Amino acid sequence: MVKVYALSTCPWCKKVKRYLEDHQVQYNCVDVDLAQGEEQKVALEEVEKLTGRRSFPVTVIGDTVIQGYKEDEIERALKSEV
Repeated sequence: MVKVYALSTCPWCKKVKRYLEDHQVQYNCVDVDLAQGEEQKVALEEVEKLTGRRSFPVTVIGDTVIQGYKEDEIERALKSEV
């Protein structure tokens, strides 16, 4: 399963989502800035645990965590998950 932590206004986050959609990859997305209360707190804690900071986008593919929009890393991680 692919999970994306994003901000709704972030252009790099939009690129990650568009890339996954263009390649027909199913994914779950948490737009952290649109989350409320406890949901937002949990999402921020997950991002910090995965990356050590609050930086977006964060794409999780299996055991691979990718910070930012790195098309080649996303592609490689998707291929290794198949």
